[in-house]
Amino acid sequence: MTSTFHPAPYTDPRRKLVLSFDVGAKTSGISYSVLDPGQVPQIKGVTRFPAHEQISGASRIPTVIYYDKAGKVRAVGAEAMREGIDETAEEEDLIDCSITRFTLHIRPKSGSSSLVTSNIPPLPPGKTVVQVLADFLQYLYQCAKIYIQDTHANGQALWEHVVSEADHIFSHPNGWEGYQQSRIRDAVVLAGIIPNTADGHSRVSFVTDGEASLHFAIDNGLPASAVQAGDGVVVVEAGEGTIDISAYSKMLDTNTTVTTFEEIAAPQCHFHGSVFVSVHARLFLEDHLRESDFLEDLDHIVRCFDRKIKFHFIDDKQPQYIKFGGSRDNDAGCNIRSGMLKLAGWEPTNGSLAMAMTDWFARTDVATFFEPSVKCIVDSVQTQIKNGHQPIKVHLAAYGQ
Repeated sequence: MTSTFHPAPYTDPRRKLVLSFDVGAKTSGISYSVLDPGQVPQIKGVTRFPAHEQISGASRIPTVIYYDKAGKVRAVGAEAMREGIDETAEEEDLIDCSITRFTLHIRPKSGSSSLVTSNIPPLPPGKTVVQVLADFLQYLYQCAKIYIQDTHANGQALWEHVVSEADHIFSHPNGWEGYQQSRIRDAVVLAGIIPNTADGHSRVSFVTDGEASLHFAIDNGLPASAVQAGDGVVVVEAGEGTIDISAYSKMLDTNTTVTTFEEIAAPQCHFHGSVFVSVHARLFLEDHLRESDFLEDLDHIVRCFDRKIKFHFIDDKQPQYIKFGGSRDNDAGCNIRSGMLKLAGWEPTNGSLAMAMTDWFARTDVATFFEPSVKCIVDSVQTQIKNGHQPIKVHLAAYGQ
């Protein structure tokens, strides 16, 4: 039988709580582990959130916040996506910070990240990214508190016993360093999760998306034989805001029983995550509908694309249909019939298969939305293989939203 990696028991004599936050560009989650002396740690996810009760076991919520004009938080997560929220927001003049990818406002401002500036909606008036992130982290933290207290035996006593010395882990894209980490740490303090002291700051640590994906693979059955000592592995984190590419190798000589990996090529971070598939779809649809009465429904049509097409698109040869309206919604000039907008599939040019294949992306509407991300992944993996100082034999993929 192929051997796998085995986590070691927790050796500290004190019980410990570790909370791990993953704030994504579109969805977010929080997991935790209660470390008991002598026991192998078990990672659990918070799977219950307000207004999300109908989705049993859901471990992620939308990265969404609604503010009122005074800057007070009115709705967060699934609560801000409930039916009728748009009407409520309009009636009460709420400010929507939903699906604005606000976490990307703390991105590095140099290199390829500068290209995404025009595609990130602004923050609410009078709010900094640290303040918005703090509001969202505070919400996640309270959800974790309630969940742990409700699902563990003597949960309230457990929480009170471990919370003052709890450790907190925050994931972020590859390449985010001092400045980005300091902004996250400021938000953690502002959220009241840790005190603004040396001890409080010492209980905050960071993990890159590449490192987190490698740990996830190891924890979920990556065979030890897949990464023999000296062989490399490429990890692709195809996330919501970014695509993170990393290469690791199991270290040959260590004086410990703990399996250790090292980076064997410079990690990469590219702003071609799934939210930018939606950006490309929106740009296409905005142009496609520019002379149609349905242009005013653009936001709704893009949301329908996200829910019904983006996650299920597998065949570029078939046309795709965005269902957004009813039988009275028609516009033949825009391929809209009975509330369905048709997006063209792959069609050979003049019957020439070779010619069509050379123009594949240009002739497939939906495929063009994915093309920059797909090309980015392929090119980046090839770069990791080329630059790695160890042979790379395994490719792993961890897909986002």
